[in-house]
Amino acid sequence: MSAEPRINDRIRVPEVRLVGPSGEQVGIVPLAKALELAQEYDLDLVEVAANARPPVCKLMDYGKFKYESAMKAREARKNQAHTVIKEMKLRPKIDPHDYDTKKGHVVRFLKQGDKVKITIMFRGREQSRPELGYRLLQRLAEDVQDLGFIESNPKQDGRNMIMVLGPHKKKTEAMAEARQAQEARKADAKAHPGRSQNAAEGDHDDHDVETHDDHDVETEAPAQAAAEA
Repeated sequence: MSAEPRINDRIRVPEVRLVGPSGEQVGIVPLAKALELAQEYDLDLVEVAANARPPVCKLMDYGKFKYESAMKAREARKNQAHTVIKEMKLRPKIDPHDYDTKKGHVVRFLKQGDKVKITIMFRGREQSRPELGYRLLQRLAEDVQDLGFIESNPKQDGRNMIMVLGPHKKKTEAMAEARQAQEARKADAKAHPGRSQNAAEGDHDDHDVETHDDHDVETEAPAQAAAEA
């Protein structure tokens, strides 16, 4: 069945409870009278409550109503926040440089309003030293405590130890801030065309690095995994 309401001559009832263009209650009137009023106001007669007895109809510009409804739905989808869980994998004996790199990814994810699943991977004899993984997770949680909190405490899962960090900032807030920053950059680019071109070139370089880093986040490169082993 169509979700579209019945309008004008598609309405097939003897009488309707009529609502005026401004929401005022006109009362129960014959259908012919309601259609006459719709023509007089150059509006549509729209059935808004088909199951009522008699059905409730309203005088409105149905084309405008549909357009505004579509725009509201589009804006709602645009602002809809999807909960995303990113994953970061570390080794218990990670070197300082790699730790700083991984921490940087965690910071970025939390700033974006995403949760982060931290996985410590134990191999060989490392499995007998779970305290190494626990201390590393605690250290990471303390380093990013301004941006996130421990949502799920460290727990052993086979050869891995897992902890989940949740962001202090809601996803919707992060999205709003990102849009504001984007609008500010556009305004600055419009005001300073030459400087914006240089910035765009720099952003392009950063984007290439980010894309590569994101790939590293999701899966450990074989060469890196072999080196860490």
